[in-house]
Amino acid sequence: MKGHEFKTYGDFWSHYLGEHSRPATRWLHTVGTLASVALIVYLVATRRWLWLPVALVPGYGLSWIGHFFVERNTPATFGHPLWSMISDFKMVALTLTGQLGRK
Repeated sequence: MKGHEFKTYGDFWSHYLGEHSRPATRWLHTVGTLASVALIVYLVATRRWLWLPVALVPGYGLSWIGHFFVERNTPATFGHPLWSMISDFKMVALTLTGQLGRK
């Protein structure tokens, strides 16, 4: 992903989907993202602020398993962290609603 320059988010999104072409990768992202969000909500609700960094583990861990072992590519977050985060939530939403194949 490093070295790729995108002029628009739309260009990045198209590339992002290509880097997440296999259903297993998409579902690993979905499970990891939802687990991280749930953990963040729990930690905030219970005021366990020091544990917040731990909430990143399921999200990044499962996503990276998908990239390194399923897709065999480099995670987009290494080169484009903000657009990657936005795209991850978009991909998760589209996956959960069954709309990803249409986008």
